Amino acid sequence: MAMSTPLTADTIRQAPKVLLHDHLDGGLRPATVLELADAGGYRDLPHDDAAALGAWFRESADSGSLVRYLEGFAHTCGVMQTEDALVRVAAECVEDLAADGVVYAEVRYAPELFTEGGLGLDPIVEAVQAGFREGERRAAAAGRTIRVGTLLCAMRQNARSLEIAELAVRYRDSGVVGFDIAGPEAGFPPTRNLDAFEYLRQQNAHFTIHAGEAFGLPSIWEAIQHCGAERLGHGVRIVDDIKIDADGRAHLGRLASYVRDRRIPLEMCPTSNIQTGAATAIENHPIGLLARLRFRVTVNTDNRLMSGCTVSSEMAALVDAFGYGWPDLQWFTVNAMKSAFIDFEDRLEIINTVIKPGYAALIG
Repeated sequence: MAMSTPLTADTIRQAPKVLLHDHLDGGLRPATVLELADAGGYRDLPHDDAAALGAWFRESADSGSLVRYLEGFAHTCGVMQTEDALVRVAAECVEDLAADGVVYAEVRYAPELFTEGGLGLDPIVEAVQAGFREGERRAAAAGRTIRVGTLLCAMRQNARSLEIAELAVRYRDSGVVGFDIAGPEAGFPPTRNLDAFEYLRQQNAHFTIHAGEAFGLPSIWEAIQHCGAERLGHGVRIVDDIKIDADGRAHLGRLASYVRDRRIPLEMCPTSNIQTGAATAIENHPIGLLARLRFRVTVNTDNRLMSGCTVSSEMAALVDAFGYGWPDLQWFTVNAMKSAFIDFEDRLEIINTVIKPGYAALIG
């Protein structure tokens, strides 16, 4: 009988992975931030050395200060205000994901954040799409196959959700696979954007909603029951509707039962959740309980630059914390592929021809 491949950082990187929750402006290479700042005349970076700058982003995200955390995005968005910059960042994003063994990814961004230099929404989307296609070509040339879909985000504190939803539908035949709302949950419930979600449903378009990260069960309930979310961005606070007896037996409330029974995917981002206070450490992150209870859990990065993480490093941390093996990592990966916003036949093909054979070779 063939021996199972040992679980290490390198072997996890070799395994096929699927990423559903990754922000384009949260995943730049530090050296690229410096070069784009120099080319665009952006003078507000805290460091002029790539290593020091990368460390600053991670320390800011770890600081516990929301002001410092958001300052990092001010810098990345500040250098992404031209078409050339957007193409470059998007292409490098795909290269980096492919190098980490990601075979399918949905990368999201808010087009309204890149208009400060005068770009319109359509040119922004077209530049990012051109970058993603270029990144796929570069990955293929390096012997790695990856497919990337785009999610367009509206900022929930602004009043442009319907406009961005219409933009997502306009480009859905060009690689934009869905819509999302991001930004502060507290004070900005998803129901503020009902017109956008009603439009998307009428257009048979896909959407996920950031919910249950910084705010609790009401955010999740509104996202699902009022807005019709197909997936939940983060969704960690669903554990507030689960009670655990002294003997370890779990009792699910009605909302938690609904989320599990309907197989609503949870786009969980462990390291990011620790940085934002949704969990205190990997070993007590709700992902452990939710996976044990067989919610449709997926493993994601959120912001690779700010969190200093990859899909592989997130999975490796879960292996260390919860003792997961290859079958568990395959389960997370298949969960994510089942939950992707591309055609059913395309999802099945990736599962059956890429993911399952890849893990079979590792399981032995």
